[in-house]
Amino acid sequence: MIFMKRILIVAAIVMSALSAGAKTYTLSECVDIALSNNISLQQQRVTYEMQRLQYAQSKHNLLPSLSGNVGQNFSFGRATGADNVTVSQNMANTSFGLSANLLLFDGLGMKYRIDVARAQAEASEQDTRKQEADIRMNIATMFLQILLNKELLQVADTQLEASRLKVERASQLVSEGRLAEGELYTLQAQYARDELSQTEADNRLQLSLLDLAQAMDIEFGADFDIAAPTELTDLTEILPSNDEVYETAVRNRPEVRAARLQLQAQQSALKSAKSAYSPSLSAGANFGTGYYHRFGASNTAFGTQLSDNLSTTVGLNLSIPIFDRMQTPNSVKRQQIQVENQLLQIERVKQTLRKEIDQAYFNALAADKQQKSAAKAEQSLREAYRYAEQKFEAGRATSYEYYDAKNNYIKALSDALQAKYNYLFRLRILKYYMGADI
Repeated sequence: MIFMKRILIVAAIVMSALSAGAKTYTLSECVDIALSNNISLQQQRVTYEMQRLQYAQSKHNLLPSLSGNVGQNFSFGRATGADNVTVSQNMANTSFGLSANLLLFDGLGMKYRIDVARAQAEASEQDTRKQEADIRMNIATMFLQILLNKELLQVADTQLEASRLKVERASQLVSEGRLAEGELYTLQAQYARDELSQTEADNRLQLSLLDLAQAMDIEFGADFDIAAPTELTDLTEILPSNDEVYETAVRNRPEVRAARLQLQAQQSALKSAKSAYSPSLSAGANFGTGYYHRFGASNTAFGTQLSDNLSTTVGLNLSIPIFDRMQTPNSVKRQQIQVENQLLQIERVKQTLRKEIDQAYFNALAADKQQKSAAKAEQSLREAYRYAEQKFEAGRATSYEYYDAKNNYIKALSDALQAKYNYLFRLRILKYYMGADI
């Protein structure tokens, strides 16, 4: 007795550990994990960070440059000293200097280059958001597929259990001589078909779970599962029109924003190219000193020489472009072509978006009609199946009639479930185009 208690305690501990190791994921958790683990998204985020750095550097280019230098030279034979007199004497010279440069005006070229970098960084951010939205949509689609497969498996389990009970009862009736043996064979064949359907439904569920785990880039195990939401989208929700979806999408979709930002970048790049026609003005300053040592002669002290040899220069430099072998005109023409091409790209993005939304909208309309029709068919065939079952139990219907009604009902139930989830999926696609959270 004590041994059996120990066995039960160990079994309870093992079952508790197994249940604790199981992990169910909500839709929000699946999306968060996928966003965190997706390599392509991580690379896009790296690209965005690079664009941000380039934008920051373009602003820093407005600052002056400052550099220092130190030199050590040895002269043998004739050499020039601090007094700029050349003598026949070996000499060593140590020099120190600072130089600064500041671009004052370049036809606003640097300002336009900052605009280019800013627009490109913002476009990269929109590309990142587009990729994130695609991942959310993909995960939500797989999540819905798993929910559908779970319901289909539940239907298959219920039908298999009902067939099993029918076989058990028929076996009892045959042994009592109250039912023909052929009827039992028919019931057993139906049970085998239901068992196959249950196996196929379970396989589809496991494959859909595997697809989701791979999309999340996590290891798949037997304990991987999802937590069904408490409620799904209301099937009576009114579909937005395709025009409404398109207008919202044009305003909010990241791919449209990215294309427009790229246009801003190309327009700023055109202005930057034109700025090369303008003169440029820069300021510069140099500060230096040095120490001269003549070998075999008396030398002024190091500190005294550094003070005496100080020199400072400040100047302005004006550069006026006259002829640069047509580089500037050709650069301007190339940028004009880029602007025109980007305008076409925006229209292409909007055109593609319009086609996708129209297709998604009419698919949603069809799915809405399908799920309503399938729900009516399922309700009618459920009543027909219930009536056939009552007749079969009363001995007023053959097993063929009963299973024909049953199979029709199961197919209608499966069609209704698939139609429901297909509509939910189509509705979610429309919301995706409108920028709603998945």
